[in-house]
Amino acid sequence: MLTVTDVKNDAEVKVIMQIAESQIEALGFTEHSVRHSSIVSRWAGEILQKIGGDTHRIELARIAGYLHDIGNSVNRAGHAQSGALLAYKILTRMGMDYLDAAEVMMAIGNHDEKEGLPVSDITAALIIADKADVHKSRVRHNTTRMSMGEQNIHDRVNLAAERSRIDVHPEAGEIVLDIQIDTQKCPVMDYFEIYFNRMQLCRRAANFLGKTFILVINGVRLL
Repeated sequence: MLTVTDVKNDAEVKVIMQIAESQIEALGFTEHSVRHSSIVSRWAGEILQKIGGDTHRIELARIAGYLHDIGNSVNRAGHAQSGALLAYKILTRMGMDYLDAAEVMMAIGNHDEKEGLPVSDITAALIIADKADVHKSRVRHNTTRMSMGEQNIHDRVNLAAERSRIDVHPEAGEIVLDIQIDTQKCPVMDYFEIYFNRMQLCRRAANFLGKTFILVINGVRLL
């Protein structure tokens, strides 16, 4: 079976991910590079693993997590759909079974909150893993030098996020997103202003997996 390590080492994947990040950087968005993709890949796999998924689907979730933002190489608009098609072509070229490649394609095509829905276990795990990565390291260096008034709300929220992690509690039937925010840099309300729709999608994704989604910020349960 094709593994996420095989995908990471593929020359075409490396080039497309490099181009995707260069476009995102030029547009001024937060980091969507190998760092983000690697974290999402690991978390998506861990979510399925901890709820008892089989090794095959876990590996597909890892691959989907790693490739989920390659559509940014085409355009930020519609990046989920363009990325899904790119991933399918790359994975089948690498020898992946058509059905497996189609599962990854479907997951990537549904990971964005604007039009995505949790339509499979892989999709649901990818959605939660992607939306959980809020962290100050994702803010561009030139942005961190701006005054707080010059930064947009996405920058402020990410810059204030000291830590984010996913905790899966199978016995309690819970998937918990635990975030630590420096409220001197950004009020918690700012997080909800830009992430509310994403959290709603995470709730639907957790429900698809038969679990309850819980959001904890600074030790306080908010969802």
